[in-house]
Amino acid sequence: MAVPNPFNRADYLLAAHTHRQLPPDGGREVAFAGRSNAGKSSALNALCQRNALARVSKTPGRTQQLVYFGLPPHEAKYLVDLPGYGYAKVPKDLQAHWQAFLDGFFGSRMALAGLVVVMDIRHPLREYDLQMLGYALRRGMPAHALLTKADKLGRGQQTQTLHAVRKELAGPFGDSVSVQTFSGESKLGVDELRSVVSRWLEI
Repeated sequence: MAVPNPFNRADYLLAAHTHRQLPPDGGREVAFAGRSNAGKSSALNALCQRNALARVSKTPGRTQQLVYFGLPPHEAKYLVDLPGYGYAKVPKDLQAHWQAFLDGFFGSRMALAGLVVVMDIRHPLREYDLQMLGYALRRGMPAHALLTKADKLGRGQQTQTLHAVRKELAGPFGDSVSVQTFSGESKLGVDELRSVVSRWLEI
């Protein structure tokens, strides 16, 4: 018998461009970060079994706010889609605003229970990925490295990259970062991701 998906009732709640627009700092929330074009929207959609919950854009870097998704019937349980970086052609002042916003968000947001860092399995552990994992480390918060687009590689290459990423993260991060392969296309690893996020949100 199939296990019910606790995320399939997720719904858009709000988009925040400043700290004042964030919901009250209570309950529990899990943030999703990733470079532009890493497959973050596809991962969120697969997690929730909702094809268009997080918009999959042909223009990378369109997420320019913190987007909150509520998880009814659970009170104050949220998924948070963070701004994408990388290919995004945005003005320097907007990049500076994001940086300050995220610094404050990770530094003071008490409801934050975990961070999923989405990275293309073919290009893992770029500077931005390590910066995001560093936020989690400084907070003493668990993080999960999601190696997306695994369907683009053969099984052997997937396993090789998985072990290489685990080994590289073990030095600076110890066992505070878990790692898995994932594909929004083939749904590889969706159950594992749901298990991690469910545990952090306590649902």
